[in-house]
Amino acid sequence: MSAARWMRRLAIAGVILCFIVVVLGAYVRLTAAGLGCPDWPGCYGELTPGGAAGSAHAQAAYAGRPLEVGKAWREMIHRYAVGTLSLLILVLAGLALRARRARLVSVPLVLTLLATLILQALLGMLTVTWRLNPLIVTLHLLFGLTTLSLLWWLTLGLSQPVTSWGASAMRGPGHSISGGGAVSYASAYRLALLGLVALALQIALGGWTSSNYAAIACPDFPTCQGAWWPATDYRHAFVLWHRLGTNYEGGVLGSPARVAIQLTHRLGALVAATALTLAALFVLRRRGLAAARPRAGLLLGALALQLLIGVSMVVGGFPLWLATAHTAGAALLLLATLALLRALSAR
Repeated sequence: MSAARWMRRLAIAGVILCFIVVVLGAYVRLTAAGLGCPDWPGCYGELTPGGAAGSAHAQAAYAGRPLEVGKAWREMIHRYAVGTLSLLILVLAGLALRARRARLVSVPLVLTLLATLILQALLGMLTVTWRLNPLIVTLHLLFGLTTLSLLWWLTLGLSQPVTSWGASAMRGPGHSISGGGAVSYASAYRLALLGLVALALQIALGGWTSSNYAAIACPDFPTCQGAWWPATDYRHAFVLWHRLGTNYEGGVLGSPARVAIQLTHRLGALVAATALTLAALFVLRRRGLAAARPRAGLLLGALALQLLIGVSMVVGGFPLWLATAHTAGAALLLLATLALLRALSAR
């Protein structure tokens, strides 16, 4: 089997596995299992929660944090999945570097993926050792989705040789098209890029909302606590750093600060949805952008799904499966946005 085919299959497997890892991470966080194993990379000094359960010495070393086997298993399954993904990325990167003269994939892209993987491992360790610090947890989510994005971009690009990462984007959308077609592609590309930036900021807000346990600060929709603008505390809502040694499990902010975070998240959703909708509609309404229309349609579908999940989650009283699906929906929306951007930049 050719190197290109191997890399394509590994990249697709990496996207699927990374998506699962992101959703598992959300599930672990939402079930309060983030500190199910208070050490890293093992669990109470053992390879498995089962080993920790059978070792009195292991549990005695963390007497202030009694073993909860269910939470420990959820956390370790997530870590096992991350470990498997890391090995897959290393193999993929090795193949890409070995075949670099064939220019099957961008070497800078592969090196960026490796650097992101290392940083993500560091953030995973700090998430546990710094006891769910909201800044670290949010960064952990963002770099997890960055890993997913890089794998997806690599997968999308494996169908055509490249000379450098983003070469098609750097030469400009509409490079091979003259006249009005080039203008349409350039405008659509800028709108899609603006939508991607708005989505990235909204995902960061979502991570901040979750890591500060602010999701349930507004239990109603479209109002919040029965008002359009209830009492808020923006002074403390977005303080990025607190002293080391604080245990953030359950959150440390007061209710007004959590309300401020949730309201900002809702406003961010409105801005991101508007930006993405404008980009998709622009593509759908231009005759010269017919090749990108299917991906614009997928983007609108992913956006509608995510908005439906978000509203249903609040109205339904924040059931676990919908809260987890909200993270999955954000990941799908990110992939759809990148797919549209790739279609526009490759022209």
